[in-house]
Amino acid sequence: MGLPDFVHDLGTGIYAIDTAFQREHFDAAYLLVEQGRAAFIDTGTNHSVPRLLAALDAVGLGHEAVDFVIPTHVHLDHAGGVGLLMQALPRAQLIVHPRGLRHMLDPSALWAGALAVYGEAEMQRSYGELQPVAAERASASSDGQIIELAGRPLLLLDTPGHARHHHCIWDKQSRCVFTGDTFGLSYREFDNAAGQPWMLPTSTPVQFEPEALRQSIERLLALQPEGLCLTHFARVGHSVAEVRMLAAQLLQQVDQMVSAALALRDSTDRHEALKRALQTQYLRSAGEHGSVLTEAEMAALMAMDVELNAQGLGIWMDKLAPPAG
Repeated sequence: MGLPDFVHDLGTGIYAIDTAFQREHFDAAYLLVEQGRAAFIDTGTNHSVPRLLAALDAVGLGHEAVDFVIPTHVHLDHAGGVGLLMQALPRAQLIVHPRGLRHMLDPSALWAGALAVYGEAEMQRSYGELQPVAAERASASSDGQIIELAGRPLLLLDTPGHARHHHCIWDKQSRCVFTGDTFGLSYREFDNAAGQPWMLPTSTPVQFEPEALRQSIERLLALQPEGLCLTHFARVGHSVAEVRMLAAQLLQQVDQMVSAALALRDSTDRHEALKRALQTQYLRSAGEHGSVLTEAEMAALMAMDVELNAQGLGIWMDKLAPPAG
């Protein structure tokens, strides 16, 4: 029996699961398998849970084989399905960033915040009703903590910048980092003809901090990873040199985003102007990378990220001290 078409075997016991959130090839959860034991890293939404459980079945493991569920952070495209998934996994322990723990025990504030933005109909369509996790089945990670999956060490690192409730997971055995959103986004549709990925930062509201993000990326690079397992979408990089090249591309884009935002800080139509500036930047960058898509196709695929990045940059600027003078 082969794997379902939404499960991709990345080798070394790592499986990327397309959660189908928003569209195919947009949002991934990961199943990590070692000697008959398993962990999920990120979960997608409630609607993703059947796919996660199907992946477990496809690799020949029962629900009781899962020891850990580890969301990189508590944004709903990464952790919205945690509570429902935990209900199906009798032995699993939730490991979550300490700033996100309370939201997994009681997701009402997460729900209310998203509800105010999206409305009831869209919340049900995209996420489904959030389920709490019992306190005795959840624990907060600590920076530098090592947990073992059947003897396979997984290092948890506090990585703010995208969100203050974000940790990344370093898997020394595969030499891969599960990066959540700290290392940005890379949609496979933007790969050039040589199969090289294009990196896009994410400043999704409300805790984007560019300097903290840079420090987190540098911290991950110090591990000399050979691959990055992104939530959006799947693995990029297959050598230390390639990962460093991707980091340089990503950080250059962060600097350009910040410069564009600051130039428009006092604009009377700041949000719309910033969206236009970001789209121009991204289209130029993707084109220079060698994207095989048309500008219209690229603009459609990046539209949501343009909107969210502009929102996040606006919130970041509003927190800055007023300009001198």
